[in-house]
Parts: sequence; C-alpha cells; structure tokens
Amino acid sequence: METLVGREAETERMDALVEAARQGRGGALALCGEPGIGKSALLRRLAESASGFLVIQASGAEFETELPFAALHQLCVSLLEHLDELPPPHRRALEIAFGLATGALDPFMVGVGTLGLLAEAARKRPLLCLIDDAHWLDDASAKALAFVSRRIADEPVAVVFATREPGFGTLPGLNLGGLRESEARALLAGAVRAPLDERVRDRILAESRGNPLALLELPRSAGLAGMAGGFDLPAPSVVEQSFRVRLAQLPPQARLLLTVAAADPVGDPGLLWRAAELLGIEHASAAEAAELVDFGARIRFSHPLARSAAYTAAPPEERRRAHAALAEATDAVADPDRQAWHRAHAAVGPDEEVAAALERSAARAQARGGVAAAAAFLERAAALTPGSGPRIERVLAAAEAKLSAGVFDIAAELLTTAGTASPDRAQQARIDLLRGRLSFVRHRGDERPTAYLLRAADRLADTDPAWSRECYLDAMEIGVLIGDLDPVVQAARTAGSKDPVLECMIRLTTQGHRAAADLLRPILADEAGWSSRPSLGFMLAAELWTYGALRGIAERVTAAGRESGSFHMLPIGLAMQATAAAHAGEFGAAMEMISEEEAIAEATGAAPLVYPRIHLAALRGRRAEAFELFANVDSRMTLSVQWAAAVLHNGLGNYQAALEAARTAVAHEHLGMSGLALPELAEAAVRCGKPDVAESAMADLRERTQAGGDAWGLGVAAYARALVTGDEEAYREAIDHLDGSRVAIYRARAHLLYGEWLRRQGRRREARERLRVAHEALTDIGAEAFAERAAGELRATGEHARSRSSQTAERLTMQEVHIARLVADGATSKEVAATLFLSPRTVDAHLRNIFRKLGLTSRKQLRDLPDIRG
Repeated sequence: METLVGREAETERMDALVEAARQGRGGALALCGEPGIGKSALLRRLAESASGFLVIQASGAEFETELPFAALHQLCVSLLEHLDELPPPHRRALEIAFGLATGALDPFMVGVGTLGLLAEAARKRPLLCLIDDAHWLDDASAKALAFVSRRIADEPVAVVFATREPGFGTLPGLNLGGLRESEARALLAGAVRAPLDERVRDRILAESRGNPLALLELPRSAGLAGMAGGFDLPAPSVVEQSFRVRLAQLPPQARLLLTVAAADPVGDPGLLWRAAELLGIEHASAAEAAELVDFGARIRFSHPLARSAAYTAAPPEERRRAHAALAEATDAVADPDRQAWHRAHAAVGPDEEVAAALERSAARAQARGGVAAAAAFLERAAALTPGSGPRIERVLAAAEAKLSAGVFDIAAELLTTAGTASPDRAQQARIDLLRGRLSFVRHRGDERPTAYLLRAADRLADTDPAWSRECYLDAMEIGVLIGDLDPVVQAARTAGSKDPVLECMIRLTTQGHRAAADLLRPILADEAGWSSRPSLGFMLAAELWTYGALRGIAERVTAAGRESGSFHMLPIGLAMQATAAAHAGEFGAAMEMISEEEAIAEATGAAPLVYPRIHLAALRGRRAEAFELFANVDSRMTLSVQWAAAVLHNGLGNYQAALEAARTAVAHEHLGMSGLALPELAEAAVRCGKPDVAESAMADLRERTQAGGDAWGLGVAAYARALVTGDEEAYREAIDHLDGSRVAIYRARAHLLYGEWLRRQGRRREARERLRVAHEALTDIGAEAFAERAAGELRATGEHARSRSSQTAERLTMQEVHIARLVADGATSKEVAATLFLSPRTVDAHLRNIFRKLGLTSRKQLRDLPDIRG
C-alpha cells in the first residue's frame, strides 16, 4: 500500500466513507485541491486499502469534454455484464448512452440506469468508484455521476471524486492544502537521498508551499547538480513544468508516442498502436516512455498532469499529426463521433467535410442527452465551416445549444460573433430571439428580454409573418412572467397581428376581460394548443378563474412531457398539476407531483420550480413552514409570495397583514396572480373596515369570473360579493356554484364565511351547521389555518369542535407521500424506483420509514388507507 506523508485526517475521512459503504451506507466525497496537491495519490491509496471492494475507476480529460458519457462509459465498462439485470428502460438508456444501441435517449433514465448498474454490481461485494480529474468530466457524465452520488445512501457503494474545483455539485467536500513544513521536509528527504545544500532545500520548501508533487518531481527533473547550482524552481501552480522537463529528455519517437496517448484518453492500447504504426513509431519507444505511462491492458499516465504536459508541450503540428493518425485508426462505423472529434483537431483550416461530420455528431449527442457535447461539436463545426452564410447558421446552432446547456457566457460570445459577420435578416432575427432568451435566463436587471423578441418580430413581419407572430407570442409569455407586458401588447397592436391569442391579449389588456371573453373561452378550451406556451395558457386560466382549463392545460403539458421525455416540459407540467391540485384541496396529490418534479430537477441538475410549493404552503396554512419557504424564494416569485401571504394570513385571522399582502399582489396587475389575490383582498378589507377597497376588489373579481364563466370563479365572486354586501342569497349562490366544481377548499371556505356571517347575525343554530361542515371539510383536506379558524367560530356558537385526527399524509415527507401513493396503487419497488430515480433498496428503506410512522406492517394495509389512495 502506498505510504503517504501526512494526510492522516484525510485518510481517516476516506476510510470512514469506505467502511460505511461496507456496512451498506453509501456515500460520496469530493477531494478538492490545486494540481499536484495529492488527490491522485489519495485515490491510489484508497484503491489499495479497500479490501473486499470491487474498485472501478475513470478519469476526466481536458481533450474529451465534448464526448457525451465518455467518462461514465469508462467507469462502467467492466460492469456491462450486469446490463441484462436492469429493467428494460434503464438498460436501453445506458445502451444508447454508451453507443451500444441507437435511438432517442430518455434523459431521466441514464442516471437511474447507472444507479441500478452500480447497485447490481454491489450485490456480491461492495463497490468503490474513483473518478480523477473530475473537473474535466464531460457534462453528461458529470450530471449522471452527481445524480448517482446523491442516491446511494442505502447502497454498499462509495464514490470519490478528485477535482480542482471547490465543491463538486452539492457533494460533501474535503479540501486538501499543502503539507506542514515537517511533513514536507520528510517527503523531500525521502525523495532526495543524497546530501542537499541547506539553502537549496529551504528554497524548495518555501517555493513548493507544501505541494507534494512539486517536492517529488522537481529534484527528479532538475537533478542534484541543477539544484545545487540554485535551479530556478517553478511554482506549484505551474508544477506541470517538471513533467515537461522529463519529456524533453526523451527521444523524439517516445515523445510523439506520448502525444498520441495523451490525445485519446480512452486508453485503448489497440487504438494507440494502430495510430503509432501509421506514424511509423516503433514499439521500442514504449520502454523509453514507461516512466510516465503504463502501457498495459489500458494506457494509464503516471499522473493526470503528465498527460496534460505530454499534450500541451507538443508543437501544434505534432498534435495535429497525432489526431490525424487516431482518426484514421478509429472505426468510423463503431465510433463516428470520436473519429469526427479527432479529425476536427487535426484540421489546419476550414473543412466542410469535417464540419458536416461534427454537425452529425452534434445531432447524435443531442439525441443521447448530451446537450453540452452537442454545443461543443457545433462550436467546432462553425469554426471549420468555409462559407460565411453556413458558418453563421452553425454559430447560431452552437449558441442555441450552449444556451440550452446553461453555458451562457459562451452563448453570448457566439451571438456577438454571429452579429458581426453580416447575417441576413432571418439570421439577425434568430440572433435577437436567442439574445432575448439569454437575457431572460440570466436575470439581468438592466436588460429587457422582450425588447429583443419584439425586434425579431419586426424584422420578420414582411418576409415570414407566421414566424413573426410566434415571436410576438414568445414576447407575450415572457412579458407576463417578468411583468413587462404593456410594451409587447402595444407593439403587437401596432403590427396588427391577426393571431387569435395575440388579439385576445390585446383586448384583455386594453378593453378589459368582458371584451376578451368571447375570444378567451374557446382559446382556453383548446388545452392541447398551449403545449408550446404552457405558462401563458396557465396564467390566463388563473386570471379568468376557469379551473377546468387550469387543470386541463396542466395535464396536457405533463402528458406531452412524458411522451417526449422532455426534461424541460415535464417539470413544468408537474408543477402546474401540483398547483391545480393544491387549489382543489387535493394536498396529497400536490405533494406527489412536487416530489416527482423535484426528483427530475435533481436528476437533471436543475433548480426545482418553487411556485407549487408556495401555493401548497399557503393553502395548508402552516405558518412556520410557509414563511421559511417565502424567505428563500427568487425575487421573481414576489407576487406569488404576496398572494400566498394573503391567503395564509386570512386563514390565521391576521387580516391587517393579509390586507397589505393582497394589496401588493393586486397593485402590480400581474396576469394570473393579481386575479387570484382579489378575493383575499376583498375579505381582508371587509375585516379591516375598508369598504371602498373591498368593493373595488369585488368589482374587478366579478369582471374576470363572468368572462370565464366557470363554477370556481363564479362561486368565489359570489362569496366575495356576500362579504361586501351582506347579501345572504350571495352566500347560498356561492355554495351552489362551488358544489358543482372540484375546488373543495373554496367550497369549504364558502361554508366558513356563511357560518361566520350567520353567527354575527345571532342565528347560532344555523351558523353551527355551516361551521360544522366547513370545519370537517377543511380538517379532512388538511387546510390547518382555515380549519382552526372554523373551530374557533364553532366554539363561539357553544359547540366544541371535534378533535382533529392526525392525517396520514402529514406524518410523511413529500417523497414518502409519493412513494406511499404509488405503492398503494400497486407499484413494485422497482417501478417506484424508476419513477423517482431511486434504487429499489432506497425505496424499501423509505417504505420501512413509512410503515414505522403509520404503524403499519404490510403494503396491503397501506392500500387500505383512504387518504393515501385519494
């Protein structure tokens, strides 16, 4: 076993990780530190010390970041015998990702497929995964491995990354600093056996700053004579220079062989020697280079920095020769992407044939979920494209791919490049569209995304009217989301577009809801038509209080997302469905959908959508939970938070706070959120003695709900009118309308408001009946604040409210609720694991927790719980 000087705390931490995995408690760790600090040495020592473990390894490479799943395949190649043990969707996802099959890749399945593969391999003995140079992992592999690392808590699997970047994702980190002076002296003494001039030794210690690789390599590369003469030592930040010195001492053929080995990090000896033969390199060169590279069953450099040095120290022409030989040696049928990649690096100037091959590679990478890889292929293809027009097209395609991959700075640079290359009118419109999207996702306050989209619409008005209308609609949706709708409406109105959605939005914002009603109803009824702009349709449905459209659009978007495997559309659909379920009082279903959306976000590395959680927290009425959530949301969610605070405070009876929050939400005239806040404003204003405010809110609400004509809106408007006017018939009208809708929580609130009014009229017996209905309904739903308010009103009538039994779902986390509901519906552990991107062992662990919390012993008992099945 390799003996390390110092590093006792680090080895203890890593040994504890391995020992926990041996006991079935998996985990991951990221070793972070500068080049040469000892990360690779710690990985080697861990591999040697992990007795009884199956050890698999991979290494990121600077020259391979364009190839999707390259590092993941490198790590898992020895485990592929277990592929047949995986469920078919997981097996196929990995086969496509690893190039063993063709087809469209489900981006959600690669991570869970990898998790399943590691779990199957770990059935016989625990598994240790070591990933060196993780900062050079291709994006697709990095996301899959980060996902796996967050999901192995119940598996006998340990994963350790070595990276220069602090904090690999959200994994626990272990930062490596330099050795202490006593440790550095001991390491140097072991490396240099001969007597060493004290001043030279002190200089080495001072300039190496405890960097172990500098302490080991500098004496070897400089030699004792050089050090004794005061050799000018490189700093640890450029410790790679020591490897360059050693490379310079090798014969030309050995150096060229190392360049070829460094240029293809797969480590396939067959490929290496085929390329070497094409270059006329003799096998004897391997012996001369053996100190830096192990030419065994797999080509391995002695240290990642040795690979980097071998490649970067070679002259450009020599690197091109190496890539050209590797391209010729690569099987064009079995590995077309790697061949195209080598051909691109061998090119000396524009080459349409190579650019076209890279474009095809980009399409394959995109289909396999490698968005970042597709962007890299397209960027290189653009650089090699000879003609100006085609080059701009490829630059724009690369910019769009970089934007989708979240590489915003490079996307902006590419758009600048395209903008200065004399684009035609259509290309300039695409530039504007992409700049608008980029401005929106970067959240820069000094830019208006809608301005770019409107400029694109104007450019296309004469040449492509259909595309121009699409640009206006895109601007409309973004304008709604960021509160910049008026300029969009004005521009669309001036342009005279005949698109029904645009015309509807123009009427809505300039003439009011009644004027737009005839256009709005059929548009909202076409739920399938909103799949391309779900946010706009969803907010219009909320604006008009049409629950059928609200839920229908959400369900259509979710179904389309599931069918396409879109990691963009499906989370949006699930978040919308969760919000709709929350407003229906179906809190268990809402929690289930939020859990699935969060699982997808974690699987893809995206941030979970927070607005369904805001709606659920407000309607559930849990003050501490809600305010913790409100305090940690993005500034763009301000109006959602204000609406939620108004609902929460009305439930708690804090009417002054509710009034202030609702006023803020309504004042901004935000499509959807302002409309939802109107009944909260009316109620709070009545309780606070602000009749003018209440009447204005009631009138605005009535205009919206009459335009929508839905039972949800008509019922809510009726109880707002009853609150303001004291008209008893309006309370009954509200209940009649809401009895015909799915929105149980609003129906219960109508009974509560009517019961409160009856009590204040001195009609205690009638009040008691209404309040009893409200309390029982709100209790069953789990709307705690409103239920407690109803209980207090009941006590005021002289009746003691029944004690509230602890609801099943409230004792479980959101993920546990989702698992419980799936199992109650008959899903197996493997089927639940596939849905939530967990391992079956983790699902079983969650089930044990669920059984413990609910006092159950079997799945059958879980199926018999009505509030789980409902």
